[in-house]
Amino acid sequence: MKFAAAFAAGVAMSLAFAGAASAKDKTIAVSWKTFQEERWKTDEAAIKAAVEAAGNTYISTDAQTSAQKQAADIEGLIAQKPDVVLVVAYDSDAILPSIKALSDAGIKSIAYDVQFEDPNALYITFDNVGVGRIIAEEIQKVKPEGNYAFIKGDKGDPNATFLFQGMMEVLKDGLDSGKIKNVCETFTDKWAPDNAQKNMEQCLTSTGNKVDAVLSENDGMASGVVAALTAQGMAGIPVGGQDGDLAAINRVALGTQTVSVWKNSKDLGKVAGEAANALADGTPMEKIAGVTKFSGGKNGVEMNSILLNPTPITKANINVAIEAGHITKEQACAGVAAGAVPGC
Repeated sequence: MKFAAAFAAGVAMSLAFAGAASAKDKTIAVSWKTFQEERWKTDEAAIKAAVEAAGNTYISTDAQTSAQKQAADIEGLIAQKPDVVLVVAYDSDAILPSIKALSDAGIKSIAYDVQFEDPNALYITFDNVGVGRIIAEEIQKVKPEGNYAFIKGDKGDPNATFLFQGMMEVLKDGLDSGKIKNVCETFTDKWAPDNAQKNMEQCLTSTGNKVDAVLSENDGMASGVVAALTAQGMAGIPVGGQDGDLAAINRVALGTQTVSVWKNSKDLGKVAGEAANALADGTPMEKIAGVTKFSGGKNGVEMNSILLNPTPITKANINVAIEAGHITKEQACAGVAAGAVPGC
């Protein structure tokens, strides 16, 4: 789906929620897995704005990439008796007892961006399998054959698997025919850029620098990948990523990253905040606008879900992110010669 259509869909959802989100004096909480990544601050601002616009109260905790701390955080939130808790799970399996504790306490839960498989929760995210497809499609356009490296996210995060699944759907024929070779494939602890850089350095060492393209599962890790490639004089080989990080969009303009799949966190946060308001007001999950059934997790648990569509940002359409106010022209085009890239 193109940006305009995706944006219109988000607006339509927001309008549909407006009638349902009549709750007042409710408490909506978020348990964040980390605030290390740039995007979560954008998500939070959108969620908080939607919650407070309905007359409700926003509270949050930061698990700091610790499953144990996240469990303690949720226990603390339960004591505060919120109406709804949005959970960005650090570990989607380890979190399940905490989700059950929320349900047992009569508190509704939303799996925000990261799936945990509980049929009583509402799952709200972008189509992460679709994001993986887009990354692979954009890389394959510019490098249809050769040695591919896959820098995957944290092993405990199902999004890492969803993204890789999408990539494999697109690349299957090339891999089967031998035109594409998977020369490196590794999970990256905590999705950390430093760990991604180490993984990429190890990949380059093991292959004698014979890597033609890198599919990184997010932009933060792509920064580490690009640093490793640059150190070997390989800056400019195709690198994929996602999240629409500001630095990544600039790398796209500069040519050191091929694509950043932009999941507009403002749209996602607004939809989730309004869904939380609706749940707090007693609206059944299946009655919330945009809800469909999803059972694509590793255990096949069917959940009510809202899946938004992402937008690939390449050199050809950087102007889309600029015009949407996601990034300024100065930020996107820093170091780029005037007129060299559309929008710059």
